Amino acid sequence: MRTARSQVLGAAAARSHVVRTWLAEEPTSPDALMMRARVDVERALHAHQSGHESVSGLAERARESAHLAMWAAPADPVPWVCLLALAQLDLEQRRPEHHLRGPDRLLPPGPWGLLREVQRRDPFNREGHHRVLRTLLAQPLGGPAASLHFTHWVKSWVPWQSGSALLVLPLYAYAQHYRDKRQRGRYDAIGRAQWTREPVTDDVQRALKGWFDLSPPLERSPLDLNHLAHALWAGHRYVEAAGVFTAIGPFVTTQPWGFVASEPRDPQSGVDEFLRARGQCLALAGPPRARPAQSTR
Repeated sequence: MRTARSQVLGAAAARSHVVRTWLAEEPTSPDALMMRARVDVERALHAHQSGHESVSGLAERARESAHLAMWAAPADPVPWVCLLALAQLDLEQRRPEHHLRGPDRLLPPGPWGLLREVQRRDPFNREGHHRVLRTLLAQPLGGPAASLHFTHWVKSWVPWQSGSALLVLPLYAYAQHYRDKRQRGRYDAIGRAQWTREPVTDDVQRALKGWFDLSPPLERSPLDLNHLAHALWAGHRYVEAAGVFTAIGPFVTTQPWGFVASEPRDPQSGVDEFLRARGQCLALAGPPRARPAQSTR
């Protein structure tokens, strides 16, 4: 929860000087130092997404902030998660820590040492593993195939009925795989068929029974809920999907619905796809019905 909440706070605080003010009052506070790392990473990622020339400088500043936070609180996984996030910017893997041998022979070189440090402090850390997934998707030696291998490696050691959000991780890789096929003109060839085949169906079942049915509602990520609802709907498991749609309430996320939308670049098209899928599932399952959808980040 510390990792998840600091990520949200960091995204908001990056648009202000609130953390700088906090540090001026408490320069040695481990929490303030951790939040500075969060803010600096958020700014570096934003600069990268917008193509700004300041990316390298901001990334180095964020890396320094993460190390200061790490020294202030050695047991905290968040500074290591921050370093993992910065690995997404090093697509050519110029930094040695971003080019280590993978824990499985099918995995390409990557920031595996950073992930191990996160796991030492929080074995089932959701964001840390998602950061690795994004890095693999962005790397020239990675892509959808590497992301699938990574999620299969993760699921090999995550207990089925653990309530861990990592059980949802394969669904992200499958959604990206679908997107990749669609972008290459193979949309009609796969359609929703991939969601009705093994091992996809097994992974969807693990996410439903091992995570959704066992996790506290307040700790569920809207992104995880939306990916599970999509996977169940795409696999024609409408009644089970209705329960997840009900848990989602009004909060639709851009992905994975944008991947299957008629106009992938139009956010409203993704919302429309969500509404169509939710309406179909709730109609088959019967009441209670969810509230109207609202788009969230």
